[in-house]
Amino acid sequence: MKWLDRLFGGPKDMGALPAGTQAPDFSLPAVAGDKHGGKFSLQSALKKGPVLVAFFKVSCPTCQYTLPYLERLHKTHGDKEITIVGISQDSPRDTAAFLKEYGVTFCTLVDDPNGYAVSNAYGLTNVPSLFLIGQGGKIEISSVGWVKQDVEDVNRKLAAAQQTAPPAIFQPGEDVRDFRAG
Repeated sequence: MKWLDRLFGGPKDMGALPAGTQAPDFSLPAVAGDKHGGKFSLQSALKKGPVLVAFFKVSCPTCQYTLPYLERLHKTHGDKEITIVGISQDSPRDTAAFLKEYGVTFCTLVDDPNGYAVSNAYGLTNVPSLFLIGQGGKIEISSVGWVKQDVEDVNRKLAAAQQTAPPAIFQPGEDVRDFRAG
């Protein structure tokens, strides 16, 4: 496996902006019917605390696997001093159907499928791609595909931002994969 990592790069080398990079600012419309409504601005959200941004496509099996776990993070941490936001690369209609089917209630936005301006600004080559952005606007965690350890690290950082112990996001006895390519 190591020779494959050297040849193609490991899961951390899939093209997304790395941790330590200043996150590109963006403003996107929320999916129609989203209780958060209207437009979302990264800069405004960072004023209340860190932001977890999750890029996805509705047809992506790894996204279908990942987003319900992110919903658990959302339900556990709430919207107090942190924000969890999804960014779909699909139409608003398809995105709304996906959110309903997978029980996702956190704020979800649509990156224009005609140009993917925000996805391109973040250097996406694969989905899902997760970025935990600290209040100063720097990317603290950059994760491509499903990486269980990265989701656990996000959980710890979100809990630290709220000055609480990290809650359990995986159920006892639940078979949670360590890695799944996007």
